[in-house]
Amino acid sequence: MSSNDVKLRSKSGSIAAYSALVYIVVIFFAILAIIPFWYMFMNATWDSYSIQSGIKLWPNFAHLGEQVKANWAYLSNRSTFSFALGFKNSILITVSSTALTVYFSALTAYGISVYDFKGRKLIFTIIVGVMMVPTAVNITGFYRLMGSMGLLGTRWPLILPAIAAPNTVFFIKQYLDTSLSKEIIEAARIDGANEFYTFNRVCLPIMVPALATQGIFSFLGSWNNFFAPSILLTKQELKTLPLMVSMLYGDRYTDYGAIYIGLSASVFPIIIAYAFLQRYIIQGVSAGGVKE
Repeated sequence: MSSNDVKLRSKSGSIAAYSALVYIVVIFFAILAIIPFWYMFMNATWDSYSIQSGIKLWPNFAHLGEQVKANWAYLSNRSTFSFALGFKNSILITVSSTALTVYFSALTAYGISVYDFKGRKLIFTIIVGVMMVPTAVNITGFYRLMGSMGLLGTRWPLILPAIAAPNTVFFIKQYLDTSLSKEIIEAARIDGANEFYTFNRVCLPIMVPALATQGIFSFLGSWNNFFAPSILLTKQELKTLPLMVSMLYGDRYTDYGAIYIGLSASVFPIIIAYAFLQRYIIQGVSAGGVKE
């Protein structure tokens, strides 16, 4: 056996060992990500006493159907919880804010990426700087602003601010810099298309992977949002699912089976949204990370 064959086999063995290590690490972190959801779904099939007695990583096979019905019945009989109402409020706020976030962020990123104007770099720097400011810092000023505008106690404070989403603008702008050919825009202009037509009919289809990626992130963030709705939504009929689930905790008695089945029900829309958009998410992340 020649020295070249030995080196080739050694290199192949190193690559195989590295690949195996990568798979092990990926599987490990995948299991870590799945465990909380698995734990939540399993607890939804047990009664409160059993849940408090120990960790349950398996369903209640002996009384699966009966216990799920009992937990859901207890949940439905609570005056502070209405799945239909909470779902309606959550879906109205989430879908509206996600649509505004995706469209106007794409429009902003398109303007910064395509047009060459004075102060473009400064504007983008400001957008990146705003990304560093946490929501909790400006919530007091935002609360007073919404109060002065008479919007407290309505859904609008959770929908309208979604128009300004610096994280989404940053991601889509980076995506456009690597994926959008300016020759296409010039061709559309030569054909007589106006700027909004060019953006809506020519550029938006190119942005679909990036829009889907940011759409699911925006959907998740808005659906799971607890901090802002807990401050801004004062009326019971406007509360979202996360708020209603949080109100299931009692001072004297807490039915954990009902809480876990409520949490499980609130997670299903997220799983469905991810199932439909996951291929676009992968495309968006991979395309946005490649520099031509």
